[in-house]
Amino acid sequence: MLEIFRVTFPFFALVLCGYVAARWRFLPLEAIPGLNGFVLFFALPCMLFRFGADTPIAQLLDAGVFFTYLLCALLIVALSIAISLNPRVRWNDASLGALVAAFPNTGFMGVPLLVALLGAQAVGPAIVTIVIDLVITSSLCVALSRMDAAGQHGAAVAARKALAGVLRNPMPWAISIGAAFSYWNLELLGPVSKTVGLLADAASPVALFTIGAVLARSLMLSHERPDGPLRAIDYLPIALIKLVVHPVLVLLVGLAAIQWGLPLEPFALQVMVLVAALPSASNVSLLAERLGADNGRIARIILVTTVAAFVTFSGAVNFFKA
Repeated sequence: MLEIFRVTFPFFALVLCGYVAARWRFLPLEAIPGLNGFVLFFALPCMLFRFGADTPIAQLLDAGVFFTYLLCALLIVALSIAISLNPRVRWNDASLGALVAAFPNTGFMGVPLLVALLGAQAVGPAIVTIVIDLVITSSLCVALSRMDAAGQHGAAVAARKALAGVLRNPMPWAISIGAAFSYWNLELLGPVSKTVGLLADAASPVALFTIGAVLARSLMLSHERPDGPLRAIDYLPIALIKLVVHPVLVLLVGLAAIQWGLPLEPFALQVMVLVAALPSASNVSLLAERLGADNGRIARIILVTTVAAFVTFSGAVNFFKA
């Protein structure tokens, strides 16, 4: 277990550094969107492109990983919404809460962490999960968040906007272009490859630092709530679903799939379980702000899962190492 902590500690320590920097105003809050933009539009796409280009195309088109993880994501969304809906938490808040329950921080944290723990072969299954979360899970939850206005075609409009948002997101495009390079055995020109490599190398530390800064900013700007103080019952069950129910569900469904003879490799299942054990994606907080959801609740879920995941994620890794 100590060896696992030695690998995971620097990743969570960088998140803490970002949180402290924003909380103590060493980093101006106005600078955080710039950091987020650098990671989202430059560094992270380069990292995902490089991983996609270096990964055999068969791993990027793994149907067993795709359908197993997708089924689990849909079940987590349904469960989270079912236990969240009440007179105070309506479709908008419940759907964004479901998104943080089903959407791990795979891009910003998971890929570099899994590579450090399991090696480069973990990239293929992890990238498949990223595509599902970015394209399907996010679009579904954004559409469901408009159900309160369904009588005014809110859900339909939201679905179209969610799909348009996917098309504007550089991460799926980076993965797709990297997969094309892998399939045709293409290579970038030397100077271009060097530039992409420098940006890719910056992705992990800057992304982790930015996660902490985004969490601090979200909590600092979300004290005033129209429904009064935030109750533990409104966010702790969702955090529990994210850190415990989600990985256990993926493990059980994956083992059942293997038992039934479906094409799912045990190593790919291990990667999927560890992806599901990651904390919630921090960029959902920014999405909640844009959609008018209770960002205080979303930020608290992300914060709890990020802090607790230092122990729970390490425990999941230890489970497979035992």
